[in-house]
Amino acid sequence: MIQGIYIHIPFCHQICSYCDFNKFYFHNQPVDEYLTRLDQEMELWARKTDLSEVHTIFLGGGTPTSLSLRQLSRLFDSISKHFPVDQVSEFTSEANPDELTYDKMELMAARGVNRFSIGVQTFDQQLLKVLGRTHSTEHVERVITHAEQLNFPSISMDLMYGLPNQTMEQWEEALTKAFSMPITHISAYSLLVEPKTIFYNLLAKGKLKLPTQELEADMYDVLLKQTEKAGFEQYEISNFAKNKLYSEHNSIYWRNEEYLGLGAGAHGYADGVRYSNHGPLKKYMTPLELNELPVLHQNLVTVKESMEEQMFLGLRMNQGVQYTKFEEKYGKDLRTVYAEKIRPHAANGFLELTDETLRLTRKGRFIGNEIFQDFLLD
Repeated sequence: MIQGIYIHIPFCHQICSYCDFNKFYFHNQPVDEYLTRLDQEMELWARKTDLSEVHTIFLGGGTPTSLSLRQLSRLFDSISKHFPVDQVSEFTSEANPDELTYDKMELMAARGVNRFSIGVQTFDQQLLKVLGRTHSTEHVERVITHAEQLNFPSISMDLMYGLPNQTMEQWEEALTKAFSMPITHISAYSLLVEPKTIFYNLLAKGKLKLPTQELEADMYDVLLKQTEKAGFEQYEISNFAKNKLYSEHNSIYWRNEEYLGLGAGAHGYADGVRYSNHGPLKKYMTPLELNELPVLHQNLVTVKESMEEQMFLGLRMNQGVQYTKFEEKYGKDLRTVYAEKIRPHAANGFLELTDETLRLTRKGRFIGNEIFQDFLLD
């Protein structure tokens, strides 16, 4: 049953050095035509899918806030027309601080958005320049002020560590600055250098100096200590919240539940099938001109694949994977299915078996990706 809806807006006024998401430089792109085709895709899915359990909507990108007020209004008209906005408890939009004006925030609040995920990454101006970001600390402060004026219930901030030439002092300053603001959520990620990015090309040429693995691990350790000290509860490897204001939408992914993915290059999981849309704009829009869904790949998830996903997604969360939920879904006890996988990691202090769940220990969170790989079934 579909729990959430992800909508991809693939346009950016500036391309970041680290980003490997499907995106296009805004200038001279068919943005209005894209919104027309996106409306068609929404209609096609709304006709064929039970949306009675939907409780989250997430606008991602690219940059949703790259759209003009008029274009944003068009987008929300489509969403309201095809999807049950009134029953949604969390409606999130990603945002760039220098694009999120008061007028845009006011419009989005009026159309149901109740959570912003702001791409701050760092407060150091030199690092921002290296990342290809165009905002300043003043832009972030302005957005936070506007959010308070509009009584927004939840503001999330994205931060990054392990950046080129980043020092521990810069990372600690970023955390201190973030904690000084009235935000309710922090997502903090280490830099991953992905193919087809500016950073990847620089690294291949030996022109990108990254922190050592030891320094990056120390930065994560500081993150865990400082977020706890500031009153943020860690509930997932990279996510921290105040007052239990977790990301409901991202939790759908981590619980391995179903969601729609709409827009160019979007991924979804519906009726037991994981799918991805065409990425290039023309290839995305052409099927919709024929009133067909723009799906490029489909994979009917096997029971084995689903169990694997349940484990390496669920273990990302601090609560871990519940034995009863696993057995209800698969008719098997995860402690039996994964006995050989669990034993060595539990002995080394990386995994903990409680009365109700299997979860990573604090020590295990530092090597989570290595542990997840071991839960692939032979």
